[in-house]
Amino acid sequence: MQQKFFYIPFIFFLLVARISAQQIQTLVSAANKTSLRGLSVVSNKIIWVSGSKGTVGRSTDAGKTWQWMTVKNFETKDFRDIEAFDKNTAVIMAIAEPAVILKTTDGGKNWKTVFTDSTKGIFLDAMEFWNDVSGIAVGDPIDGKFYIIRTFSSGDHWQKIPDNKLPTAETGEGCFASSGTNVRALNKQEACFISGGLRSRLFIRDQKIDLPIIQGRESTGANSVAIADHKKLKHSKHIIIVGGDFAKDTSTEKNCCISDDAGKTWTTPATPPHGYRSCVEFITKEKLICCGTSGIDISEDGGMNWKLISTESFHVCRKAKKGNTIFLAGTGGKVAKLIWEK
Repeated sequence: MQQKFFYIPFIFFLLVARISAQQIQTLVSAANKTSLRGLSVVSNKIIWVSGSKGTVGRSTDAGKTWQWMTVKNFETKDFRDIEAFDKNTAVIMAIAEPAVILKTTDGGKNWKTVFTDSTKGIFLDAMEFWNDVSGIAVGDPIDGKFYIIRTFSSGDHWQKIPDNKLPTAETGEGCFASSGTNVRALNKQEACFISGGLRSRLFIRDQKIDLPIIQGRESTGANSVAIADHKKLKHSKHIIIVGGDFAKDTSTEKNCCISDDAGKTWTTPATPPHGYRSCVEFITKEKLICCGTSGIDISEDGGMNWKLISTESFHVCRKAKKGNTIFLAGTGGKVAKLIWEK
């Protein structure tokens, strides 16, 4: 009995120490006083961000120093998403009329317009690349159908998906351009995306899957999806979706759902994230991070239980493609790094 008395507090101490070891380190803030929602982490050292007022930022030394630029002739554009391939090459996406995609191959010194569309009502929400060649961008519905374009040339050229192959949207259904993560690669060939608003669904090929997440208002629904191979299900996908109501950003009502079978069935967390969350990212197969305007949460068990580690506001969190470092970006030109035990 005496041995158990000392053992339990010791385990509790280890758990507390582990949670407290997960901290947010601010790297830069008030960079041009912009709102940063685009974040692409090439490696533990190479980071690109994008945001409002035509702003793009780049660091090649893990965030110690930054090169900030305002893209010439696009000073009023809001670049909600960015995809970087190395320290010199990146693609940025501006959301609204005209929707524009630009590319640089010289570290941001020069930008080339690789796509533009002035269609009334166009609003691009997010991009995703499978590799350095193939990518996809998703936008809000036009004439009742979601807007989707593809590239097979590293973003140099883009083609719109034919209308007869575009998924149909319900009235009041759209996508949120909150973190560039409402579209994700499902496997080596396919992508999936999520919607929100009056209706919130997951779209996989011809499937339209209803989500057990809050919906019914313009401010509600799914914002971000993360996908990973689940260690217990070799032939399925472990999917985490977060969102909520950004008008009530501390509400935990139906703000997260989980599937272990590629969307066939869903569960909700026993302990949900502590408010509206605009982005979720896998750190390992079981460890995740999500962030939003009311804070940052960590899960150690595949998304079933979430622990609030900070009340700082961030829009997006991403893990290095070639590495294990996690960075965050948000309002006020703020960029930060998660300090965690690897």
